[in-house]
Amino acid sequence: MASAFLPAGQFAITNSPFLIHNGWVPTANETLRRIPSVNQILHGLGAGPLLNQFPRHLVVEEVRHALDRLRDSIRRSDDPDRDLKSGLAALEPELGRSLRKRLRPSLRPVVNATGIILHTNLGRAPMAEETVQTMNHLSQGYSNLEYDLDQGTRGHRDRHLEEQFRRLLPCEAATAVNNNAAALYLVLSTLARGRKVLVSRGELVEIGGSFRVPSILEQSGASLKEVGTTNRTRVQDYRDALDGETALILRVHPSNFRVVGFSRRPALSELVALSREAGIPLLKDAGSGYLFRTSHPSLRSEPTVEEILKAGVDLVCFSGDKLLGGPQAGIVLGKRSLMEAVRKNPLARVCRLDKATFAGLQQTLTLYEQGVYLERLPIYRMLGTSTSSLESRARQIRRGLDPGAYRCRILDGFSLTGGGSAPEETIPTTLLALRPTAFSCNELGQRLRRGSRPVVARIEDDRVILDLRTVLPEEDEVLVQSLSQAASED
Repeated sequence: MASAFLPAGQFAITNSPFLIHNGWVPTANETLRRIPSVNQILHGLGAGPLLNQFPRHLVVEEVRHALDRLRDSIRRSDDPDRDLKSGLAALEPELGRSLRKRLRPSLRPVVNATGIILHTNLGRAPMAEETVQTMNHLSQGYSNLEYDLDQGTRGHRDRHLEEQFRRLLPCEAATAVNNNAAALYLVLSTLARGRKVLVSRGELVEIGGSFRVPSILEQSGASLKEVGTTNRTRVQDYRDALDGETALILRVHPSNFRVVGFSRRPALSELVALSREAGIPLLKDAGSGYLFRTSHPSLRSEPTVEEILKAGVDLVCFSGDKLLGGPQAGIVLGKRSLMEAVRKNPLARVCRLDKATFAGLQQTLTLYEQGVYLERLPIYRMLGTSTSSLESRARQIRRGLDPGAYRCRILDGFSLTGGGSAPEETIPTTLLALRPTAFSCNELGQRLRRGSRPVVARIEDDRVILDLRTVLPEEDEVLVQSLSQAASED
């Protein structure tokens, strides 16, 4: 469209910003009347890039929002005419930014430079490449999720996991739901609704998101019977609490805290003996899903699912996206008679898994069966990475940064397993400590988070701390680019 001045109250658009006829407007109300209509804006945009890139109805909505903001600005302004001119001049680029932001998914990949391996806020365990490929492949078409290919009849989705778990662990049956809270809730609702569940006072924990064990018990319809004290509980406390209304003994994973000092709780073998003596099932919430003992020192106090089942518990539940290393899920293993009751609960259908998650869990378990999970699962590669390797990467990243933009040091530090696993256990690591020269550390943290590939880091002692243990090696170049962009941002 050719550039031209229009009568007062109208405007023309070329490839450059909006132009407005320049006349003195004495009041805000008179200036408001000079704001072009939505149709005039769209006519001015013509066949330009916005209407080529975005659906017309979205452009119309964003134009309306932009004009509403412009009206508010004019009403508050001491120079309405100036605000009208500047607002119209900035309108087209503002529309472009708002439309791109609107269509950009809010759920995005981020670089985790916090040093917390199982960071719940950042999605917990990253999955193995084979797991992601399997989930993607199965999601693109149909599958035999609930179809028996041998018999040509309806099947059950649990069977895809049950045989694998039975081969890996000493259990009779298995099921999976959408997270460990759902698994615990489902078992309690099935086996203890309207009856008592014995739990040590020292295990009535709260984890992230204000999730509390007493609350899940209450919602399930079970009645909580506290035994022992916060710091000391004996097996006799459980025995004394048993009565005809007792349905279940629950042993809870301590999650993200540890009681030290003058403390005691029964060995799992003691509770197994008591449950058999009383004829009452024992449920163990194993939380982290640590299947087998490894040599990593930070996991030395973490109970394994294998050890728990060998001890003789009746049922054990745990997460799929923590130390198991798979997608989000809640897994229940144990005796077939109890598991059949759990499967028949209508709530099992409410919180069941989809086909992609089943595929991801199955592939993750395949890595365990193949004996390659320590090499293939990212969480175990992170746990096992040496500090010398991390230091080498830190030096390479430092060489890629502008020395005029950052003061940079390489320091020793500690990482955490996170996700309620191995509480208080630390892992020696190498840190990259940055202090920008032209702006504050808080500003750098914000710039990194709002970048094209967000980076989440820590700020300590007026320095931005990057722990490379949780940065995937293939993300090192992304980190350098993000830091360079942050330094050059206007």
